[in-house]
Order: sequence, then structure tokens, then C-alpha cells
Amino acid sequence: MIEIITIGDELLIGQVVDTNSAWMAAELNKAGFEVIRITSIRDRKDEIIQALENAFQRADIVLITGGLGPTRDDITKQTLCEFFNTRLVFNQAVYDDMKTFLKGRVCKINKLNEGQAMVPESCEVIRNPMGTAPVMWFEKKKEVVVSMPGVPSEMKYAMTHSIIPKLKEKLDTGYIIHETILVYNITEADLAERLSEWENQLPEEVKLAYLPAPGRIRLRLTARGRDNQLLENYIDEALRGLYDIVGDNIYGDEDLPVAEMFGNYFGTTGKSLAIAESCSGGYLAHLITSIPGCSNYFKGSMVTYSNELKAAVLGVRPDDLEKYGAVSQSVVEQMAMGARKIAGTDYAIATSGIAGPGGGSDEKPVGTVWIAWAGPDQKMISKCFRFGNNRERNIIRTSETALIELMQLMRAGML
Repeated sequence: MIEIITIGDELLIGQVVDTNSAWMAAELNKAGFEVIRITSIRDRKDEIIQALENAFQRADIVLITGGLGPTRDDITKQTLCEFFNTRLVFNQAVYDDMKTFLKGRVCKINKLNEGQAMVPESCEVIRNPMGTAPVMWFEKKKEVVVSMPGVPSEMKYAMTHSIIPKLKEKLDTGYIIHETILVYNITEADLAERLSEWENQLPEEVKLAYLPAPGRIRLRLTARGRDNQLLENYIDEALRGLYDIVGDNIYGDEDLPVAEMFGNYFGTTGKSLAIAESCSGGYLAHLITSIPGCSNYFKGSMVTYSNELKAAVLGVRPDDLEKYGAVSQSVVEQMAMGARKIAGTDYAIATSGIAGPGGGSDEKPVGTVWIAWAGPDQKMISKCFRFGNNRERNIIRTSETALIELMQLMRAGML
């Protein structure tokens, strides 16, 4: 079992977000290792030592990032010397690597840079071509400590090229299989209730995790054991049961963001898309254009927030805006038709709703959203959703639901 410790005052005051531990845990998990705890601590000698002592009560391997820079506040190296009862010694290979890395970057190597070549005598040095601080591997009986730089690119290179391969040589991790199923249009509580009996029948080697996000849920099945074929059989059987129960709510089986999944799907259809946005305010276009290659199918977006622009740009009838309001089936369908006509695309999406926190009514409370999808042969489908009273979530849910539903409608041959 592995514990991760990230070091740095900047992590605890919110100045820097700790992305290192999340990335490390994901990669270790893929490799079959179990991460049991992640701890962030300050650059304080006593806190580093206490964290190591506590970690070894739970784990055999501790991975550390941070505190290896050349400045006075970086004390991890000196603290590890004390913890392992060793001393710093000059390492020529580290010094040569540092000179190579800094060549052309600095005019001359100063004493602080030179200090990077001082390493604990008892550690195994893992050279770091991505920076100036080496990776240090310590072993004491069955306990292992690996200290890495906190710079993400340096840590990732070390983990990928050295540390994970070395850990796999040292430990027999068995097999681990992950399968992620993406579910939408159902609450976590309702989903858990529907899956209760199915979950109770899962083999003990298979565990289920619920990972909710606004409007959708990732279901992660994890199987661990020594027999890979048996684990695959368990997962396949579990998936068949899952699809039987909630197949209509499943929109994907790849652990990808909605926009990337949509791009992967729609990009293979050879069709084109335009959108007209009101309540989503351009966020839907942002999601689509965040994916490389979207220019092959996405023609553009019209953000028509006011009624005047809905009429002038998209051709929405002023009488319908007056009679039904902007948040209505009639208006959102006209928006979709107008966007498809203007852009000359195969498909179009339109959104109109009350994002909040104000503007709602008894008939149309905050979170009421209409989405329309226009397709070939004048096909049109529209739906009304009630998303809640959080403005940011409403914008995100509107945009992601628009993409998910279009994929589902096209797969079902309904649009």
C-alpha cells in the first residue's frame, strides 16, 4: 500500500492547487497499486518527520513531492537526511545533469544551484533530465520513501519512466480492472435504489463507486485479484446486469468529459452542427470548441440573449415571444431552426432558460430550461428540464445535457 505526501505552504493557503497527488494516484491505480491516503503538509521539519512516521504505520511505500528547490524554504532533502540518519554528499552525475539542463538558461551556476548536487548518502539517486533536483529513493527494511520535485512535469516524467516501473519490479500487485459507465438523467439516490439488489450480488472482488457531477454520475467498477481472466468475466457479467437495469440512462462507457465524448462521436458522423444559445450564454460553444478537431463539424454559435436578437438574427416570431415568453417550446424550436438555416448545417441545438438566481415565476421557476435539437428533413425534438436554482450549475447542466441528448437521439435514429 502507498501513501502520498505533498509538501509546500503554497498548497495549504490555496495559492497552488495540488494536482500532483491526483495524477499520481490515478497512474498508480492503473498500475495496480492501492493508494490509501494523501496528505498535504507545510515546509516544516517536524511536520515532515511526523507525516513520515504516521504514514509508515499504514503503508510500506511513501511518495513525496515538493520541497527540493534551491531556496532556504525547501528543506525536504535535509529532513530526509535526519529521518534516515545520513548526511549530504556531492554527486557528480547530478551536477553534470544540472549543468546540462541550465545551459543557455542562466549565465552562471551559483551556490544555490550547486547545492542541488548535494544528495543524501544513503539514497539511490534517480536522475532527472527535466529539472535540477534529482529524485531520491530510500529503502529501510521493507519501507520505501521516494522524494520527487514538486514541478508537475518533473514528477510525471519520474513516475512514468522510473518510479512506477521500479515499484512494479519490487512488488507483485496482481491485477486490477476498471470500467467506468456514464449515467445521466437520474439522481444518485434513485440510481442507488435501483441498483441495490444488483450491487449486493457483485462478487467480493468487484467494488462499485458512485462519482456524481451536476446532472450525471460516473459508475466505476473495480475488480482486483490474481486471476485476470476471472476478473474480466466478473466485470462483463456485472456490466450486462447494469445495462439491463439502467441502460436507457447510460450515455457512454469511456471515462471522458462530455465535450470530448461528443467530439469523438459527432466528428465521425460527417455531419455539421450550429447552435443558438440564450441561457447557456456561449458555454455550450466553449465546450464544443475546447476539443481539437471541432472545426471539421462545428460551424458556429449565435448567442442571442435578448428577445430582440432572437427575432432579428434567428427569425423567432415576435408574437410568440410575447405570447409564450423566451423560455418556451415554440421559441426554442424556432431558435434551432433559425440557427440551422443561417449556418446551413445538418443539425442545430438551441437553449433557452432561466439560469437564476432571479427571474423565475410559479409557472417557470429558476432552473426551467428548454432545449431543442433540429435535424435533417425538418425533424425537431425539444424537451423541458428543471435543473435547480444554482446559476453556474444550470449553465453547465444545460450545455452538457444538450450534447448528451443529441448523441442519444442520433444513436437511436430519432434525429
